[in-house]
Amino acid sequence: MSDRAFKEIIWKHYRRNRRLFSWRERITPYRIFISEVMLQQTQVSRVEQFFPKFVKSFPSFRALASAPVSRVLGAWHGLGYNRRALNLKRAAEIVAKDFKGRLPQDREALEALPGIGPNTAGSILAFAFNLPVPFIETNIRRTYLHHYFPKKQSVSDRELLTVIHRTLDIKNPREWYYALMDYGSALPKKTKHNPNTRSRHYAKQPAFKGSARELRGKVLALALERQQISLAALARELGISPARGTAIARTLAREGFFTFSRGLIKVE
Repeated sequence: MSDRAFKEIIWKHYRRNRRLFSWRERITPYRIFISEVMLQQTQVSRVEQFFPKFVKSFPSFRALASAPVSRVLGAWHGLGYNRRALNLKRAAEIVAKDFKGRLPQDREALEALPGIGPNTAGSILAFAFNLPVPFIETNIRRTYLHHYFPKKQSVSDRELLTVIHRTLDIKNPREWYYALMDYGSALPKKTKHNPNTRSRHYAKQPAFKGSARELRGKVLALALERQQISLAALARELGISPARGTAIARTLAREGFFTFSRGLIKVE
């Protein structure tokens, strides 16, 4: 397939099937930053539920930076991967302090923020500032694997980036990436399989039920609800051993979710 034919397919699908999301309709660097972090490892449908309320509660980097950790975690509760909420607040503090509340348009500066890797930095630059920066996310990866590597196994992201760079729409990268992602999101229904399984970086997400991640979430949720709770009471209510509760509480305290001292958990 030629690059020209590929682009025609993507744009045609986008014109007919463009998805509407609130972060696409009113674009600001702050709103894009929040949405891109929320979309990390989380289904779009869940982000749609949380995003409007979150940006209403914290409408700017300065507002998020000055908010108590407990309030930010409370607004985030239910999205999963709660460390992202801490990283968001820490990133907001840096933007507010070092960049006068304005998100930098520099990739190196973005990647230096907590929780922001190369692909998230690239997506922020493309969507917030309409800059032609190559990056990969799951739907983009799926689209290029389907059209450019239909029979190859263990395709690396480096190989994909070569084609992504070559086919990038320089004049309107934001809309082009929207088109790629909307096309990729619809592919599994058309192909009856997921082309991403042929990626070298593909890994099936482990079950959440019964996992350590689920238990961490329960500990944090109970701590947020009570604001202050003893380890003994927490272990009793969750039906876990004090030793396991201690290990989880210490880890969460080190990560900055709450304080834990002398068997007492406090959310600040």
